[in-house]
Amino acid sequence: MARAATTSDAFNAIAEPQRRDILALLRAGEWPVTDLAAELGMSQPRASKHLRVLREVGLVRVREAGKQRLYGLDARGLRPIHEWVGGFEQFWNESFDRLDTYVQDLKQARQGE
Repeated sequence: MARAATTSDAFNAIAEPQRRDILALLRAGEWPVTDLAAELGMSQPRASKHLRVLREVGLVRVREAGKQRLYGLDARGLRPIHEWVGGFEQFWNESFDRLDTYVQDLKQARQGE
């Protein structure tokens, strides 16, 4: 069941895995809710609830096209998440550098045996 957002920010919205799945599909372009629901194996009302949360936090935009409403990604709303995650880039780079050094040391130790 779709969980209602407890706060109105992108972090809360993407905490739900099915919302992340919706955003991943919307990277390719606009989708009507019925197609999104079918692709993700969920009911149309459930997909609509997820889309409403994503719209409210500015991650999704909607456009009328005849009788359909097309949903598209508004990636500008992801900027706070990108900036926060980017702060960990140095940590991961240093961790991978240490791992690489450790692996190289192991290889050299095995060659010296």
